[in-house]
Amino acid sequence: MHYKLRHLGSIFAISLLFGAATLWGLTVPGDIRQLAMERYGQRAADSVAEWEKLIRESRGLAVTEQLGAVNNFFNQHVVWVSDQEAWDVEDYWATPLETMARAVGDCEDFSIAKYATLLVMGVDPTSLRMVYVKLKRSGLTQAHMVLAWYETPSSTPQILDNVEYSIMPATDRGDLIPIFSFNGDAIWAGVRSQPSSADPLARLSRWRQVLTKMRNEGFELAP
Repeated sequence: MHYKLRHLGSIFAISLLFGAATLWGLTVPGDIRQLAMERYGQRAADSVAEWEKLIRESRGLAVTEQLGAVNNFFNQHVVWVSDQEAWDVEDYWATPLETMARAVGDCEDFSIAKYATLLVMGVDPTSLRMVYVKLKRSGLTQAHMVLAWYETPSSTPQILDNVEYSIMPATDRGDLIPIFSFNGDAIWAGVRSQPSSADPLARLSRWRQVLTKMRNEGFELAP
């Protein structure tokens, strides 16, 4: 949440280094619990087991119920800390496995974990966007990331957040000013419904790094 505002502008200065890629779904590796145990220990394996249970029990639910279940799971199981405290670097985007293993993360990590989990559950990937916003609270303005779900492309999105735990329509979140949003397919400026032609993997190098790390963890990213 305390991601420095100056980084919002620098994101758009990243060179177009990578080809386009579309993320239409995720498949969880069958040995993810064992991987969590080997890399991070029993506590991480237990967290992953709870996550797998969440996915099993939520797959048949209505999308709105899935949103609530996923939002609650990560808001209850992960404690917000800065990247400096968690990773000893100024800016780090963790995979869902890394976030669950450490049970800590910042706003990007919450949003990525929720996004990935909903994809695993089968939620339409075109309905989900991670949104960079300016968060205005208590007289302070800071950069922040939330996850948005659009029932239709022109609908008012529902906002999943780690600051405000209740899922609300964006029109009820006057404390959020959207800057841009993205998913595995496109990038949008502000609140526009039509995406930019920019490849989000090229414009957001850390997003590409997260996807690469997830592949290395055994996740299958369906094109």
